[in-house]
Amino acid sequence: MKELEQKILKEGVVLPGEILKVGSFLNQQIDVAFLQKMGDEVARLYKGQEITKVLTIEASGIAFAFAIAASLGVPMAFAKKHSTANVSGEIYTALVHSYTHNQDNNIVISKEYLAPEDKVLIADDFLAVGGALKGLLSIVEQAKASLVGCAIAIEKGFQGGGDKLRAKGIRVESLAIIESMSDTSLTFRA
Repeated sequence: MKELEQKILKEGVVLPGEILKVGSFLNQQIDVAFLQKMGDEVARLYKGQEITKVLTIEASGIAFAFAIAASLGVPMAFAKKHSTANVSGEIYTALVHSYTHNQDNNIVISKEYLAPEDKVLIADDFLAVGGALKGLLSIVEQAKASLVGCAIAIEKGFQGGGDKLRAKGIRVESLAIIESMSDTSLTFRA
């Protein structure tokens, strides 16, 4: 999505440790109209696929997943990063390592929100090495639901997570793939 690439170049900030800050439009402050265009683009990419639910992980992936779910006209669910009092009963759980925060989280979602008959599109704002997606894939598998694919706003292609998933036969559609990144430049995959 060329429009997303241009927005990243204009508004994104590269931080030490290969971190891309896009808080001005995707993470902390949301450009709602642009986000909906992103959701519409994912819906176009998955046109003709039966999807009954969009699944993500809290917190930064929620806005992107919501836009996709709105474009598809299906519910959106998210796994929490910690078990809380309002997640009761039977749950699906998976251990996820966050590249950005360099910490492990035990993600959880109540079994009532993901069923074997669901056809799931996993969505997330970033894909680096693939930790979050691996955890969400495990949850879809535990639920015995069907995976349709994954939708990513920004993939750090140089970190290999997306390519490893694609090599396993998992459909991964990323709206922008960063091929290389330094403190002074970004290049996108053609």
